Amino acid sequence: MDALKIAVLGAGGWGMAVSNLLSGKGHDVTIWEFDPAAAAELKKTRMLPKKLPGISLLDSVSVTNEISTIVEKASVIAFAVPSQTMRSVAGQLERPKPERPFLLVNLAKGIEVGTMKRMSEILEETIPEAMRRGVATLSGPSHAEEVSRNIPTTVVAASKDLNVAKEVQQIFLTSRFRVYTSNDILGVELAGSLKNIIALAAGMLDGLGMGDNTRGALLTRGLAEIVRIGRKLGADPMTFSGLSGIGDLVTTCLSRHSRNRFVGEQIGRGRKLESILSHLTMVAEGVETTRSGHDLSLKHEVEMPITAEVFKVLFEGKAPSDAINDLMIRDPKAEGWS
Repeated sequence: MDALKIAVLGAGGWGMAVSNLLSGKGHDVTIWEFDPAAAAELKKTRMLPKKLPGISLLDSVSVTNEISTIVEKASVIAFAVPSQTMRSVAGQLERPKPERPFLLVNLAKGIEVGTMKRMSEILEETIPEAMRRGVATLSGPSHAEEVSRNIPTTVVAASKDLNVAKEVQQIFLTSRFRVYTSNDILGVELAGSLKNIIALAAGMLDGLGMGDNTRGALLTRGLAEIVRIGRKLGADPMTFSGLSGIGDLVTTCLSRHSRNRFVGEQIGRGRKLESILSHLTMVAEGVETTRSGHDLSLKHEVEMPITAEVFKVLFEGKAPSDAINDLMIRDPKAEGWS
């Protein structure tokens, strides 16, 4: 593949890891940081010690605080910004020459609070059709801490247009970063977002000192409710058996790198959510996605008991131990996924 001019919006750990991966393939990469002071510091030090310790940004990656600079050059825009800021960032893009539309690649995992929109939906709403030639999402078990160290990782590129997914596959594919394709972007985005709610619950179990039996049950029944809402919204149920589904679910619920699992663990140990979030250097997407996931379940009348209990713990002050008890004493039923 010929070298492409690629803009990575978002200079957090994931944005930096992706920038290095793409630049290492020979692409012309520019990374955008919204904070002018942080952009200047990254340009100078080439490091993010609090977000991605021990990793340096490749010298071939340019750093900017000016979105307009990126727009002039790039043919591919990769969005590595927090999901709740996706709309505002995408709204800043302008294309002076619409005959050169962007390929848009979403790297975020979340659902917008209030609208309950997925990230690709936001990009399609915010960026005029004349300015985009395709929208895709890249998702799967892919912690920045490991991708940046070339630890073998496998993800899925999803788009309604399978040709777009295949193009994204070729852009990102390396010998250490394997990319599959899917045309079920709805399922891929739901899976990648909603598993963060289950990761919060997994952390709560760890904080309370629960065991492997409880964790195994959580992952299984958590997957069941993700499949349930996915099927109701029109996703392919098999998607949730793949990398963006069970692959990312297991990784996020068990990994020491998972911010969502960490937040849940701290809550399980008795800390307050506000205190935990105030000390995080990166966003735990599952917190706000819990609001959106809970709203989706109510809107579409889909039973999602784990999501409902996590919502009550995060936003209504319910004790995690009481949430577990209420899940355990629900009316008995047959095991099912519908």
